[in-house]
Amino acid sequence: MSNSLFNPTPRILMGPGPSDAHPRVLKAMATPLIGHLDPEFVQLMDEVKEMVQQTFITKNHLTFVVSAPGSAGMETCLVNLLEPGDECIICINGVFGGRMVDIAERCGAKVHKVETPWGEVTTPAQVKAALGQCPKPKLVALVHAETSTGACQPMKEISDLVHNAGALLMVDAVTSYCGVPLKVDEWNIDAIYTGTQKCLSAPPGLSPVSFSDAAVKALENRKTKVQSWFLDLTLVKNYWSGAKRAYHHTAPVSSIYALHEALSIVLEEGLENRWERHQRVHQYLKSELEGLGFRYLVKEEHRLPNLNAVYLPKGIEDEGKVRRQLLDDFNIEVGGGLGAFAGKIWRVGIMGESCTYNHVNMLVGALKQVL
Repeated sequence: MSNSLFNPTPRILMGPGPSDAHPRVLKAMATPLIGHLDPEFVQLMDEVKEMVQQTFITKNHLTFVVSAPGSAGMETCLVNLLEPGDECIICINGVFGGRMVDIAERCGAKVHKVETPWGEVTTPAQVKAALGQCPKPKLVALVHAETSTGACQPMKEISDLVHNAGALLMVDAVTSYCGVPLKVDEWNIDAIYTGTQKCLSAPPGLSPVSFSDAAVKALENRKTKVQSWFLDLTLVKNYWSGAKRAYHHTAPVSSIYALHEALSIVLEEGLENRWERHQRVHQYLKSELEGLGFRYLVKEEHRLPNLNAVYLPKGIEDEGKVRRQLLDDFNIEVGGGLGAFAGKIWRVGIMGESCTYNHVNMLVGALKQVL
């Protein structure tokens, strides 16, 4: 067995995540460790919670960070809000709506699916029809930014339908957080989760979440225990609030350091400035890719600026070979398609620190040689 050191090749990350990290974030990870109940670390946790509230644009008290990646955030929302026998509606227009269905069924819930072709978004009419079949669901869940297709889901009209039916609204914001407009309180989102490695440009491994008062009430009124001990909000919330923290688990201290720094960078830039930057660089990337013969999967009005799903130019039979050439010869990572789009599209990410004109120029220059 080799004992050689691991020295990964420096990459230019332009796939569906992770994105490039700011040098300040990498430096923060090298900060000396302290205990996860140290008063100074508790203060840091309070600052992280406040910055997550600011970036979600919410005043929800139950806002914190799950010590696991975005998929655990998804599971946190569902296992806490659903009990055996509950009915829910889940909208599926890509990979991650399908994952929510799997978790909800494991909770013992009866799931009503709203299925939409990949690359499109769920319409209010579809949700209204689903509510006609299931008039009293406990929650309705959908993906704001579908990473598998690059589709951005309009939220406000659907939110009104959901709440008029007396249900909770749960949203996946893994790829939209800190990259496109996301307004938790204004859109009346009851449960939301995201990840740290995309537009936030922090290391993967943490999942910011937030729950409305209505969601907390649903949690408090449960008749059964939450099926997951680690993700049980009735336990973990006491580690993120109050002067006397109840020990729950050993927090990933270095990752929280990095998250604190990444959130600070976002707020220094300003959320609206950051949203505008992603849109501006997207327009530049779009013009360059279309000039090379690429075509977009998603209609322009529902297109994520930070996750560009594109069909390759005609004549390219092996997209994987071209992606590998970009990686081997130019150290540029882009993502392939998932599901039915595997081998048919690329997913080009311009997220956070990877959202610059220089990144676009490097990719386009390499493509001109490869193609």
